[in-house]
Amino acid sequence: MADLKEARVPDIGGYDDVPVIEVLVAVGDTVSVDQGLVTLESDKATMEVPSTVAGVVKELKVKVGDTLSEGGVVAIIEAEGDAAQAGAADSPPPQAGEVDARSASGGGEAQDKGGTASAPSAAASGTARDEAPKAAAGGGGLQESRVPDIGGYDDVPVIEVLVAVGDTVAKDQGLVTLESDKATMEVPAAFAGVIKELKVKVGDTLSEGGVVAVIEAEGDAADSPPPRAGEVDARSASGGGGGAPPAQSKDDPAVEPVASQTAPDPIAQASMEHRPAGSGNPPVRFDAEAILPGKVPYASPAVRLFARELGVDLSQVRGTARAGRITREDVQSFVKGLLQSGAAQGGKAAAGAPAGGGLNLLPWPKVDFAKFGEIETQELGRIQKISAANLARNWAMIPHVTQHDDADITDLEALRVQLNKENEKAGIKLTMLAFLIKASVAVLKQYPRFNSSLDAAGEVLTLKKYFHIGFAADTPNGLVVPVIRDADKKGVLEISQEMSALAKKAREGKLGPADMQGGCFSISSLGGIGGTSFTPIVNAPEVAILGVSKSAIKPVWDGKQFQPRLTLPLSLSYDHRVIDGAAAARFTATLAQLLGDMRRVLL
Repeated sequence: MADLKEARVPDIGGYDDVPVIEVLVAVGDTVSVDQGLVTLESDKATMEVPSTVAGVVKELKVKVGDTLSEGGVVAIIEAEGDAAQAGAADSPPPQAGEVDARSASGGGEAQDKGGTASAPSAAASGTARDEAPKAAAGGGGLQESRVPDIGGYDDVPVIEVLVAVGDTVAKDQGLVTLESDKATMEVPAAFAGVIKELKVKVGDTLSEGGVVAVIEAEGDAADSPPPRAGEVDARSASGGGGGAPPAQSKDDPAVEPVASQTAPDPIAQASMEHRPAGSGNPPVRFDAEAILPGKVPYASPAVRLFARELGVDLSQVRGTARAGRITREDVQSFVKGLLQSGAAQGGKAAAGAPAGGGLNLLPWPKVDFAKFGEIETQELGRIQKISAANLARNWAMIPHVTQHDDADITDLEALRVQLNKENEKAGIKLTMLAFLIKASVAVLKQYPRFNSSLDAAGEVLTLKKYFHIGFAADTPNGLVVPVIRDADKKGVLEISQEMSALAKKAREGKLGPADMQGGCFSISSLGGIGGTSFTPIVNAPEVAILGVSKSAIKPVWDGKQFQPRLTLPLSLSYDHRVIDGAAAARFTATLAQLLGDMRRVLL
């Protein structure tokens, strides 16, 4: 029995849900201990997951675009020693089959030892016929093809049925395609045969063990040894010379070779099928806009997330996988074409894509800067590339308006200084940003449209009942936005402590995806640097962002005379499709009032 072992992700520094950017091996490859299986890339580092055992890769559990955490299964590996034993055990059975065939045809020793050959021959034939169905995996008859282990997913929707009743399928051929929130996978046929009944349709859900189809198994397709046994039976029954002793027939099932896996596992197969077409027959393509409801591009959740990160409109990308599905490689090729030739090549990759990435813009100017003087080129970091793409999309697609106002924080600053002195021994340092977060939550409760998101079609507004506030953090690798969750349930001191912890993780490049997801409203503070006002870019799918500049002492008229007051410039950018100017003015006026007297937050 082959010893199959799971190769799992070791300790990777506390990272969770790290994307797989490259699969380094394929099913059937022989790997050594510590050989890389897949490559992961976090926001800080790229790392390889090594094999924990030497042997042959029997199944890959992940593909490019999936995510992994510590302890996740990467591959199933047949240990090296067991693989050699299995190989040695595979060679004798065919010879045994040849011996059976020769004895059944009346040759040599079998006839001499058999005495009266007719009775043993009939007995051997009957025994072999009884044993053949047990030995053959689906050797004839109607059998159910079920969903194998799909990684613990339940109720996964069927998005495509790949076969029809009457089709002849091979073992491991895809029957249906499932799509979870993290991956797209094909359910393979458990054996070869003819489809007699389909148990599911598009839109149904499946879990492990669910019946996909009823297949009339092919006796000749399931395994190679049983058909040879069948041929022996046929020749014996027709009176061929002599027969093997009954003991030989009883031993046949024990020495029949185990059929090796002739096709990659479904996930690896899907990964290979989804690669861009090279040589050979071109993949079947279709116009997703003309077929799918609502003109939704045909892509998996992982690919949609990847496209959102790069700011790519999937409707402009043509898929090269089965049935026109868009893959990660398609998105990368589309972006590469836009960057290299000002959308000229992007137009080739995406049918009908206008120059300028769908915005009908002029191509980006090509300039040879070196002819004007000495230059140096620097490639943007991963975070900078993602941020740039998101910012460009948000600025182009959201009609921005910025409302400016000033808040008198003279008394609030005095309170902040006093609280810092009181908590100095505890090591807690309050910043103005902590008060801004607390005050912003109070204003968001008064004006709920600022705590909402507009869908991609611009038709449905989702109002949120929770208050997760993001704050922009400048790091050596680029701008990131950690999120303070449930800020309405936390005090200023707790918010300040959590901000410090998240800012430290951001500087060290240890922020996980969960630390930057779920934000409702963002704050970008440049108060520690300078400036009097600016226009922050809305962080989609949010609808507003607050910019804060450097506070300054200004003369303020109190009705009798000018008084020196510490004022804080506020810049509120908002999506004008959701928020009108009057609402934005009320928002900033209310926020300035709360910052002027934080006691109002308690009301």
